[in-house]
Amino acid sequence: MKLNEIKDNKGARQSRVRVGRGIGSGLGKTAGRGQKGAKSRSGVSIAGFEGGQMPLHMRLPKRGFNNIFARDYAEVNIGAVQKAIDAGKLDIKGVLDQAALNAAGLTRGGKDGVRLLGKGELKAKLNFKVAGVSKGAREAVEKVGGSVELIERKNPAELAAAKKGKVREKRLADQAAAKA
Repeated sequence: MKLNEIKDNKGARQSRVRVGRGIGSGLGKTAGRGQKGAKSRSGVSIAGFEGGQMPLHMRLPKRGFNNIFARDYAEVNIGAVQKAIDAGKLDIKGVLDQAALNAAGLTRGGKDGVRLLGKGELKAKLNFKVAGVSKGAREAVEKVGGSVELIERKNPAELAAAKKGKVREKRLADQAAAKA
């Protein structure tokens, strides 16, 4: 057998059927979809429809809830930070904040900031400015002579309540001004 004699097994490569290309093809006009009805139209899927029987996703009980005040942190382990320093991606001078960790490719997302976690080992003396830190991570950073500064974040519930109060005060002031 030579390189130029190698070929696929018969039937291994099948060209796709081009439907709706004339009556001679056997799949022209309605293109194998029958006539009329939702299934003959384009862009329609009835996923989850079980012929009128209660669908599975509706038979199963609801569970849990979505916490609207949940924080979205980008989590970084100190081991990953040390690895980035060893690879030369992170500069140990200055303060390591979310922007610096993002630039090094250690974090993604995290609209509420970065949370530092204690998995791995840290050798370099570093100064962090993060939104959250675990107890183990704080101990590991301080053990090598570094520091962790926490960014103060306001509670979303308190912010919403304050905004609601301001909006109410403004509305009352506008009503008083309209009467005068």
